[in-house]
Amino acid sequence: MKTLFAALFLISQFVTPSAHAAGKPNVIYILADDLGYGDLSCYGQKKFKTPHIDRLAKEGLKFTAHYSGNTVCTPSRAVLMTGQHSGHCYVRGNLRNENGAALDAKMTVLPEVFKAAGYRTGAFGKWGLGHTHLPGASNPLSHGFDEYYGWKSQVIAHTYYPTTAVHNGKEVPLKKGTYIHTPLMEHARDFIRRSAAAKEPFFCYIPTAIPHAAMHAPAELHAKWRKVFPQFDKKIGRYGAGGEPCPDVVNPIAGFAAMMEHLDNEVGAVLTLLAELGIDDNTLVMFTSDNGAHKEGGHDPAFWNSTGGLRGYKRDMHEGGIRTPMLARWPGVIAPGKSSKHISGFQDVLPTICELIGQPVPKQNDGISFLPTLQGEKQKCHEYLYFEFCKSPKQKIYSQAIRMGDWKAYRQAGKPLELFNLAKDPFEKSNIAKANSDLSRKMVDLMKQAHAPLPVRK
Repeated sequence: MKTLFAALFLISQFVTPSAHAAGKPNVIYILADDLGYGDLSCYGQKKFKTPHIDRLAKEGLKFTAHYSGNTVCTPSRAVLMTGQHSGHCYVRGNLRNENGAALDAKMTVLPEVFKAAGYRTGAFGKWGLGHTHLPGASNPLSHGFDEYYGWKSQVIAHTYYPTTAVHNGKEVPLKKGTYIHTPLMEHARDFIRRSAAAKEPFFCYIPTAIPHAAMHAPAELHAKWRKVFPQFDKKIGRYGAGGEPCPDVVNPIAGFAAMMEHLDNEVGAVLTLLAELGIDDNTLVMFTSDNGAHKEGGHDPAFWNSTGGLRGYKRDMHEGGIRTPMLARWPGVIAPGKSSKHISGFQDVLPTICELIGQPVPKQNDGISFLPTLQGEKQKCHEYLYFEFCKSPKQKIYSQAIRMGDWKAYRQAGKPLELFNLAKDPFEKSNIAKANSDLSRKMVDLMKQAHAPLPVRK
């Protein structure tokens, strides 16, 4: 018997902290805004470095075929929250008058899954799914978040110098000249501290607006990068921000680099905090972007090679508009320094979390859990990923895309189908639809099959 106890004690010394608490790991999901596939140095960016974000790749897993929910903000976030692909979501484009209809109150969405498992939930940044200061369906507090701090609306998130922020449904004044991303990240870290002190598992969602236009950055960082790129010292006029202050930007090239350095520093501060609190080994951190690189507010994605050579930008369904960086770090669970070609998308986050924390997958789900990929195990794959981007108040289809294995089909309204073999042609230069007529017809049939009429909302 003594020998048995001795053996059990010896085994216990090799069980990691994460294994003890594997049932309820903390989750931090950082969502950049309009960050291109090539905008991180771990994905090939050469003109600046992102060392803290790169740690997520060095110490975790780098996805090379991960896709956002859509090619613009609101519908992409709706896919993330609901687990529905963009042919099933209610909102499939950015609608100016849309408020509160993006998420169906009858659905169980991502933060509600966490709440059902006993998690504390907090969101800090750009909600992007309606006004955050109004009661009802648009408010993140109505969808399972215990706490929210950030912009009042998606349009106001076009400025980093608003007059107010919203904290738990109430507007709070900001001192003139406050770069809102700074207090935003302070609130996120405070939420992490309080959750750790209470010894409760937490979900911390950080949908930062960086690097969405306007190309604002903290003054000291912007000044630093203006010295690096003085040849671009021209003034860019104000960017529409719903009537809120939106200062002119001098040298948006420097502004972008400064924004990225600021975001990288803030991610580093989060990782440092996890280590200080002793919860590093029991926290899954994911980092991605809501769509591809933009061309607004003076931003020049060609100068930065923001797409990593991929064709297209935000607002189209070529790879540059929807393929995004995706990094996942969980010490002791995710093997460090690995990369994965697994084809995945935002609709997969919800079922991944459900499997991770032992919750049932909501009925509306279209995704497949990528938890096996995180754990280095055999992974079930999608037959295909479908994307649909709509415009106008009636959400008329503008473009569609399908990724099926190495094959990619793209169709813009009123134009013939384009077909690419991404294994041979990753930059979508050669349309081979005519040479592959049978496959082209199959892709068209799949687009019809995947598209569902807009759900009726009252």
